[in-house]
Amino acid sequence: MDFVLPLVFVPGLAIGSFLGVVAARVPLRKSVVRPGSACMSCDAPIRWYDNVPVLSYALLRGRCRHCGVRIPPRDLAIELVTALLLVGCVLAFGVTLKAAAAGIGCAALVVATATDLERRIVPNWVVLPSAVAVLALQTVSHPSPVWAIGAVGGAGFFFLAALAYPGGMGMGDVKLALVIGAMLGRTTPVGIMLGLLFGIVPSIVLIARHGSGARKLAIPFAPFLAAGAVVALFAGEHILNAYLGIL
Repeated sequence: MDFVLPLVFVPGLAIGSFLGVVAARVPLRKSVVRPGSACMSCDAPIRWYDNVPVLSYALLRGRCRHCGVRIPPRDLAIELVTALLLVGCVLAFGVTLKAAAAGIGCAALVVATATDLERRIVPNWVVLPSAVAVLALQTVSHPSPVWAIGAVGGAGFFFLAALAYPGGMGMGDVKLALVIGAMLGRTTPVGIMLGLLFGIVPSIVLIARHGSGARKLAIPFAPFLAAGAVVALFAGEHILNAYLGIL
């Protein structure tokens, strides 16, 4: 397995680079294929030697070669996080369909996190196809209705929350829960509860700083939901079994 990991990490950086393009362009309804990579500030085409994941960012000191505008650190973070998550999927599940499903799910979570942080958007063109692909791969890998139940159950939970509190929960989170449920199956409740717990921390900070006015302040929830899903992906069974053991 050790020799496989570099073969996953390096392509993972390239996939992360592409996901950065997706996160930047899809919310603007731009093609992710054409035109080629270009500076978001001066529109100058980015040459291949300036488009090597991580390395080019370091050599350029995080700035465009042409206009000198700072390249968003988000791009570097997406590359590294994506590569590490893909390595984690292979370590946890081997070179299997389950690892492929988990990798696609993690990629969707990375994009949703970036777009929600930057634009408060969870793009349909990313999460919905990802949900279908993850559900199909999980079902083929381990035939069971649990994957579909997880997807419908997770999305249904957030849909009811959105109906009850429209200002606090967006439909993007509902659609993201489809991906998470299809990816996690029976550990979907673990991922959802962890996401809610992670989201409580900034909520408490806002209440402490702004009091009752915090109700009018919106925070992106996709990053917390994604974090909970990732923890549940790799440790959900242990957490669930420990909880059931207490009962």
